[in-house]
Formats: sequence, C-alpha cells, structure tokens
Amino acid sequence: MKKPAFFATLLVSIAVLSFGPSSAAWAQTNTAYGTNALSDNTTGSSDSAFGVSALGHNTTGSGNTATGWDALYFNTTGYDNTATGIAALEGNGAGIGNTATGVSALANNGKGKLNTATGWNALYFNSGNDNTAIGSFALQNNGSGGNNIAVGVEAGLYLTTGSNNIEIGNQG
Repeated sequence: MKKPAFFATLLVSIAVLSFGPSSAAWAQTNTAYGTNALSDNTTGSSDSAFGVSALGHNTTGSGNTATGWDALYFNTTGYDNTATGIAALEGNGAGIGNTATGVSALANNGKGKLNTATGWNALYFNSGNDNTAIGSFALQNNGSGGNNIAVGVEAGLYLTTGSNNIEIGNQG
C-alpha cells in the first residue's frame, strides 16, 4: 500500500529538524540542513539554512534564507536576507533586506541594508545601503557608498565611497 505524501513529508521534516536545537518552538519555525546550519539560533524564526554552517551564528535574526557553505554565516540579528552561494553574505551581522547570489557576493556586508548583488564577489566589501551590482566583481570595492548601480563584469570596481552612481560596463 502506498503511503500518503504527507507522511513522507513528515518523516523528512522530523529527520531534518532533529539535528537542530531541542526547542519545540525552534523546530516549528526554522529549517536547517547541513553540519552547523543554524547551530547558534536562539529565538530567530522563519529561517531556512541549507549547507555547511549556513546561518551558523544566527541568534535572533528572522526571515533569512541561506543556501551554500557559510552563506550568512556571521548573521546574528539581521533579518529578511537571502544568500545563495558559497560565502554569500557571509559577514552580514545586522544587515536587513539584502539579496546576494554568487560566490562571495556581499561577503563582507556588516550592517548594509537593501542591497542586491549578483555575481562572484559583487559588492564584496560593501557597508553601504541601497546598492545594486550585477556582474562578477561589480562594485567589489564599494565601502560606504549608497544608491549605486553597476552592471557588467568589474563595473564600478574602483568606486569606494561614492554615492548615486550608475556604472554600466565601466570600472569607475
């Protein structure tokens, strides 16, 4: 006799959640898969971590999604962030509403908010807000600059503190 689909889902949920902290509240609101994924979580809710050490130091941050080795690793209180790729948003501590796709995208973002980085090392050193970088190394060296847009490989590479710039295929 074939078992209902919900039974298989229940077994998978129990297997995944049994490796996390013992709190029943934690198990009902977070999903973790991978060694040390969400391992330090205390009260953070609605978090999803897939990969070795994904969201590893998250304590109270909520609404985060981390996919990849060390994705959102140092996030503690930041919320509503999405990281896909090895070390994507790795250094994010308290940043809010960031999206990083690619190896080391937004890797050193500490408190920056509402940034979008797509590509290898895009916005790598960022600490500013409201930046968009599309392309490998795009806005890689941006520090405190905000409201910048860079499209293309190495676009805006040399911008460090400037704001309100648009770089398309130009290193800045």
